[in-house]
Amino acid sequence: MVVKSHGPRRRTREKFRKSTRMTVNAFVREFKEGSRVAIDIESGSPRGQPFKRFQGLTGTVKGRRGRAYIIQITDCGKPKTIIANPEHLKAV
Repeated sequence: MVVKSHGPRRRTREKFRKSTRMTVNAFVREFKEGSRVAIDIESGSPRGQPFKRFQGLTGTVKGRRGRAYIIQITDCGKPKTIIANPEHLKAV
């Protein structure tokens, strides 16, 4: 029998499939406070990666923490705060 995986990337083989190559621009992208962003996880960069549940959600930039951004989203009617690096975010 096979032992079930309990890692942070379980059930993400299809969800995190890469479609394009990463560029330097994605890593140095800047967002202004209050701007809307979509969470689009870049599987090739595990640093600053938000939890897989938030893939595809949109939120508002509330500030910065180091080189990462603090994103405010609504998940099932509850406001939640996500910290993600710029390569995992896209402007909406």
